[in-house]
Amino acid sequence: MTGATVLGIDLGTSSVKVVLADLGGTVLSRATVPYAVRRPEPDWAETDPAQWWQAVCHAVGRLRAEPDWVAPSGIGLSGQMHGVVLCTDSGAPVRPALLWSDARATAELETYRALPDLLRTALGNPLSPGMAGPQLAWLHRHEPASVEAARWALQPKDWLRARLTGRFAAEPSDASATLLYNVLTQTWDADLVAELRLRPDLLPDILPYAGVTAGELLLAAADELGLPAGIPVAAGAADTAAAALGTGLTQVGSTQLTVGTGIQIVTPVLPPTEQTVLAAPVTHLYRSASAHGWYAMAASLNGGQTLDWVRGVLGVDWDELYAATDRTPQPDDPTFLPHLVGERTPYLDSSLRGAWVGLAASHDSRALLYAALEGVAFAAADALDAMPQRPPSARGLRLAGGGTIAPGWRNLLADALDAGLDAVEAPDASARGAALLAAEAAGLVSPDDVAPPPTQRVAEPGSRRDALQDRRRRFHTVLDSLRPRPPAGAGGR
Repeated sequence: MTGATVLGIDLGTSSVKVVLADLGGTVLSRATVPYAVRRPEPDWAETDPAQWWQAVCHAVGRLRAEPDWVAPSGIGLSGQMHGVVLCTDSGAPVRPALLWSDARATAELETYRALPDLLRTALGNPLSPGMAGPQLAWLHRHEPASVEAARWALQPKDWLRARLTGRFAAEPSDASATLLYNVLTQTWDADLVAELRLRPDLLPDILPYAGVTAGELLLAAADELGLPAGIPVAAGAADTAAAALGTGLTQVGSTQLTVGTGIQIVTPVLPPTEQTVLAAPVTHLYRSASAHGWYAMAASLNGGQTLDWVRGVLGVDWDELYAATDRTPQPDDPTFLPHLVGERTPYLDSSLRGAWVGLAASHDSRALLYAALEGVAFAAADALDAMPQRPPSARGLRLAGGGTIAPGWRNLLADALDAGLDAVEAPDASARGAALLAAEAAGLVSPDDVAPPPTQRVAEPGSRRDALQDRRRRFHTVLDSLRPRPPAGAGGR
């Protein structure tokens, strides 16, 4: 179909990105619209789903105003993982959505730790309070009226799909990241749901995979978006799975680093078996966007959002922040712990907190900025070391995402990770992946037929590598001395 286009919608944590792409995955135009993340209590993070919908409508409207606009033949979705949207049978939210960065359900993890070994092992994943299972348990305990008023408990992008199509469903790449999913049976774990005393009817049916057609664009939604009704809408994928598809990360054993709000390190893996599922993992195991694929992931919460906090506190712009990488680390440089919102891989500790340690009167803002970048790089190195397969330096890491464009920052990461970095030329990776799913759901093209984006070696470990290994040992010494005692069974480095 010559000239056909597809729409990819990536529902992020603080903004939505919508792209119009051709059937080869080339992004023709893009629009990004922000929305607020509310923190009504310490460690809480919420967003009103109505703001998501308003942002999507605004972003699509901006694309429709572009001179090269062509009405899409399909719509695909990508979305922030984890979290919970409680809604009625018409899709109306009964309360704000709980987000992945919300840590209110920490106490509910004790219930998970007390589960029978078989149930806990079948989850295939470490415990985190930001996932749907613990959050639903918290809502049952603290907001029973909200739970009673709800018909469905959805993932963010699944709520958006319901808004588009009227169909309430889950799909494997997001469902496997809820701590309610059995990775061996690839279904909701009914025994686990019963142990947690959750309402089982809140969980919708799981569609086969991200690229199937989930429904068609409703007339009411089409009118608000300014699109034709009846456009096929893909099931869609979790943002990490969509980004892997969008960057062509499909080969088992290849590894990709993305620095965005957090840090993600992803490698495709073989499907799990009873022999390969770990009883107490520190890395995640999720379904991919393909029909049968899986990937392992190390996830740090403290990437771009930590650097943005540092930038705001010290009153500098991003260029000034990244310019601080142009220096040789000194033995008396301060040490920065980046864990402002707790940490996942490898510590699994929501009580972990950040700090600048070793400050002296001789230190200026540039030293603090450098220490912050170094600390985030060390968090990435900790996550990489926890991966089931750590790639050798000569082979390198694929590098994706807009948070790693600055050359100095790339060089610091290469030194800290002791690995060459190959940049993937796919700046809209999750949205591009969503667009490829749209084309698949519309029957126009298979993602397997689309050429992956090119890569280019952009950084090699340099002269700072040895000094950074010494600095990283100090980083761990400081972290161990300041770290709160972790909960029993929470794992560690």
